Amino acid sequence: MEKKRSKFSATLCMGLALFAAQFGAGNLIFPPFLGRETGSSWISGFMGFFIMDVGLAAIAIASVVLNRKGNVDGVVGKMGAKPGKVLLTTIMLCLGPCVCIPRTAATSYELGFKTIAPSVPLWLYGLVFFLITLGLVIRPSKVVDIIGNYLTPCLLAVMILLIVIGIINPLGASVSPEEIVPIASGIQNGYQTLDGIGGVLITIMLITAAYNYGYKEHEDVKKMIVGADLISAALLAIVYGGLTYLGSTASGIPEYAGLDQAGLLVAITYHLMGKYGVYALATIVILACVTTALGLSSIVGDYFEELTHGKLKYKQIVIALIAISYAMSNFGLSQIIAIAGPVLNILYPPLIVLVLGAYVEKITDNDHVICVGTYVALITSILSTISTSGHPIAFIDNLPFASFGLGWVIPALIGCGLGGFWKKDAALFSGKELKAGKKLEAE
Repeated sequence: MEKKRSKFSATLCMGLALFAAQFGAGNLIFPPFLGRETGSSWISGFMGFFIMDVGLAAIAIASVVLNRKGNVDGVVGKMGAKPGKVLLTTIMLCLGPCVCIPRTAATSYELGFKTIAPSVPLWLYGLVFFLITLGLVIRPSKVVDIIGNYLTPCLLAVMILLIVIGIINPLGASVSPEEIVPIASGIQNGYQTLDGIGGVLITIMLITAAYNYGYKEHEDVKKMIVGADLISAALLAIVYGGLTYLGSTASGIPEYAGLDQAGLLVAITYHLMGKYGVYALATIVILACVTTALGLSSIVGDYFEELTHGKLKYKQIVIALIAISYAMSNFGLSQIIAIAGPVLNILYPPLIVLVLGAYVEKITDNDHVICVGTYVALITSILSTISTSGHPIAFIDNLPFASFGLGWVIPALIGCGLGGFWKKDAALFSGKELKAGKKLEAE
């Protein structure tokens, strides 16, 4: 345990660590792409992005320490113990081998290595990338921690420099978007970062950090995590807002129109900072993605070892998830994003209801209010995803706010109202308490 720091110093360190975890290199590609899509309406698009990325992550993190139990179970457990565990496991698969880890390799290739050595194919780069990751995750080294401590400040410095140059010398004039609902586009891009969906789990890291700084009382930990949450949210808002603006200045330039997420950021960087700026960005992104993949692999490995009560060993799990991640990474960045889209569209609405439930429970202690609302949100989000994938469902498409990607909101509110008619001690679901997270004991 470290020597006890002042609350201000500890909160600041936790806030910067949280920013580093959420700022992951893979997330850099979404704001400029959103800006290009929304053009002169980039502020509206960014508001949708901010709410579903930074905003949702912030309230998700706070919800873990503000609910009655003071742990992850206090959030997801409202839908039932076993269903809650299924939701956590699904989130872990998204953060691990299905989306996030493969995306670190694909992003670092498209945004980094491909600009330096374009003749090397993705499958070969990915093989080396994941062999290095596997070696480090099985035998952790302090070198990784040292590199990680310097990568985020370097990446942040490059991004801020890029934004400042882009403001002084914009690429061009923003144009009005065609057939795009800016807020809806912002919401969809916000989903893709996975910051919101990972917010509930990342709080465990912050609780551990507060313990290591010498603070164990519930009120102290709660205030420090909320403070760290606000610091990270403010920094993310500045960086993501600036990158969205940069993308909007490229909206009227034809040669930027057909570029994917990574290609667009590379092109903007090259225009504003030249080839050396691209090389600097590429190098930092590659190293940052390795450390991100390492961290995620370790977290997912620990989770599944605990989930299986040690029947599956950590080493076996990380070997399997690295192999799956490598296979997924070969689909390429654009395809990974396309595959993740429908899954995230389904997962986010029920998770949002559960997160807000941590605040609603101050008004009502009947968990069925949130439980029923969560399942209604889940069913509606499944139907909405089906409807937008080429099989239109008229009543779903005509729901209030459906054009903004929020058609699930009114049905979820109705579900919450119906849930209030169940007696609070009447069991809708049964099962053992979830063990995810660490309970904070109020003293």
